Amino acid sequence: MAKKKAPEDGAKKVNNPNVMGLRPEVLEQPITQTLELNYMPYAMSVIVSRAIPEIDGFKPSHRKLLYTMYQMHLLGGNRTKSANVVGQTMKLNPHGDAAIYDTMVRLSRGYGALLHPLVDSKGNFGKVYSRDMAWAASRYTEVRLDPICGELFRDIDQDTVDFVDNYDGSMKEPTLLPTTFPNVLVSANQGIAVGMASNLCGFNLGEVCDVTAAYLKNPKVNLMEYLKAPDFPTGGELLYDEAALRQIYDTGRGSFQVRARWRYLKSENLIEVYEIPYTTTVEAIMDKVAELIKAGKIKEIADMRDETDLNGLKITIDLKRGADPDKLMAKLFKSTTLQDACSCNFNILVAGMPRVMGIGEILEEWTGWRMDGVRRRTYYVMKKKQEKLHLLKGLKKILLDIDRAIQIIRETEEDAEVVPNLMIGFGIDNIQAEYVADIKLRNINKEYILKSIEEVAGLEEEIADLQDIVNNPGRIKKIISQELAAVKKKYAAPRRTEIVYDYQKASALEEEDEIPDYPVHVFCSREGYFKKITPQSLRMSSEQKYKEGDGPFLYWEGSNRDELLVFTDRQQCYKTRLCDFDDAKASVLGDFLATKLAMDPGESFVWACLTSDYSGSLLFFFENGKTARVDLSAYQTQTRRKKLTGAYSDKSPLAAALHIQEDLEAAVISTEGRCLVFHTALLSPKTTRTTQGVNVMTLKPRWKVERVLPLEETHIVNAPRYRARSLPAAGALLKEEDRGEKQLTLLD
Repeated sequence: MAKKKAPEDGAKKVNNPNVMGLRPEVLEQPITQTLELNYMPYAMSVIVSRAIPEIDGFKPSHRKLLYTMYQMHLLGGNRTKSANVVGQTMKLNPHGDAAIYDTMVRLSRGYGALLHPLVDSKGNFGKVYSRDMAWAASRYTEVRLDPICGELFRDIDQDTVDFVDNYDGSMKEPTLLPTTFPNVLVSANQGIAVGMASNLCGFNLGEVCDVTAAYLKNPKVNLMEYLKAPDFPTGGELLYDEAALRQIYDTGRGSFQVRARWRYLKSENLIEVYEIPYTTTVEAIMDKVAELIKAGKIKEIADMRDETDLNGLKITIDLKRGADPDKLMAKLFKSTTLQDACSCNFNILVAGMPRVMGIGEILEEWTGWRMDGVRRRTYYVMKKKQEKLHLLKGLKKILLDIDRAIQIIRETEEDAEVVPNLMIGFGIDNIQAEYVADIKLRNINKEYILKSIEEVAGLEEEIADLQDIVNNPGRIKKIISQELAAVKKKYAAPRRTEIVYDYQKASALEEEDEIPDYPVHVFCSREGYFKKITPQSLRMSSEQKYKEGDGPFLYWEGSNRDELLVFTDRQQCYKTRLCDFDDAKASVLGDFLATKLAMDPGESFVWACLTSDYSGSLLFFFENGKTARVDLSAYQTQTRRKKLTGAYSDKSPLAAALHIQEDLEAAVISTEGRCLVFHTALLSPKTTRTTQGVNVMTLKPRWKVERVLPLEETHIVNAPRYRARSLPAAGALLKEEDRGEKQLTLLD
């Protein structure tokens, strides 16, 4: 009996009994082989052929649908049933009619997801701002291409883009559409692939045309001068943050805030919201408001309803008597998606490779691709004219003796010999002879031939001009700029999303008004127990309670609106506000900061400081004798981030820290018993939080910095003895009279 072949690639043979009592052989596939042979092709297909748009601004599903509609003569023609288009598109996109129709809906004018819709629709196509409004079936709706699609397909039949076979090789389809403007920046696009995603927001067409024309003239142009900010079909107000937008323009990643537009009708005591952020829906907003009302967090609303109709979106909020509409909307902006963040991830396929690009890089890639398209188109037209010129030059030779040409044709016995005889008789090539032989009998007259060859001079000039365009990038750029100007003139529309520049101060004031402002005394123990006590409560009982083995560490007098920065042993900074802590009494332990701030497991409190305006500097003293000075403003963020990583250097353990408003003299004391007094003005502020600082105290190998205090808070009498003339310095041993009765403690 022949032996069975052993499994390959390290696979195991396993016998599994089934219900029939048989023992079929099963080959186990190693996980690495599964990933390589099964998962990787799928992942690449999703990335390259489905989810990520290319430089023309389209995913394959968009391109296949639009090209099918173009082939159906729906550009400038009458509308047809959507079902007809869906059926025809399946010749290029075999993913099912539902997926194709969903793609069509999102490109339609009725749905409203694009600033410049590509599908002119008739019927119910739902709305981008509604989660629950379903669109009608494809058999009930009608579509055709919007006129702006003429800019997507211009000269597509003049070799501007490559064509490839469809999935079954029965027809050709374009790899890209030759858009005359950067549609990738105009049409919003989202996609989730495997291990990566893409999220492109839309920009105003007029601004995009302007910035592209300016970029063609000068690649180093300030993009923000022309491209003000993103624009959305749902309108709203974009809260202008120059730093955030510049990050998006430079890197292709980032986010910005968009909020709803509303009006107050005093006569009816109600608020009408008529534009909402692009990233949310009416239902999501109303659900969240209802949740806040049930939780008792909002008490000013009497009723809320969706009054969206044919005139557009409208959410109506009835107010209770005496309610302040401005303060209510400030609360809703903070607590609901009436103000929402729009994230950007400009991930685009370039030559089959996904790349996250800023606006400048996108314009560089698009202009390079478009210049190649214009060059190919010009070369195609030039070749056609050269072919015509070649024929006319052959015709010109016939003019010398028309009778002879007729005689050659008449005297030729076989039809197949006509062309060779003309070639011999007039010294022309096969193509020219074929052209002459196919001239109609009525056109063999001197007038017709003379008129035809009059074109020769004009054609030669045109060909020379076209050849110059092909060889001259400057002229190609000029052509692209002219096309951009024509697109802007014909299709540009005013911005729909208003840019709000002075929102930060107003929103900050609104938020501050909600927080009660009163003086407080703040205590923090060595182990991180935190208490906020009002002056009245402190007068009644001032004796602080501490856990056994714990004791006083930090103390401040401040306001309930102040911010607290808590530093940990893992170089992290937790940010919170005093108003987030309940008022306590001296007789309680207080809040344990590690629990209250949800620190990472095993993370411990090290030090904290209090601030109202992020003024002053932080001095970090490390055990190795180095000191870093960082402006407190480095810890200020535009958004309410609760945790900052890399709060200080991790090269050496933190021995002490000080928050100073003005420069002062500080006393640094080592475990050896040496003291060094220096002026903090000698330390220059660093720009990065993780700076290692400069060496202040020189230490012997087994000693380290133990504690630091402002000189005025120490018991040092002979200060000149410990002052350093230059840094770093070793300091001097502390004398008995300078030690004081009590051991020095670290205070803020």
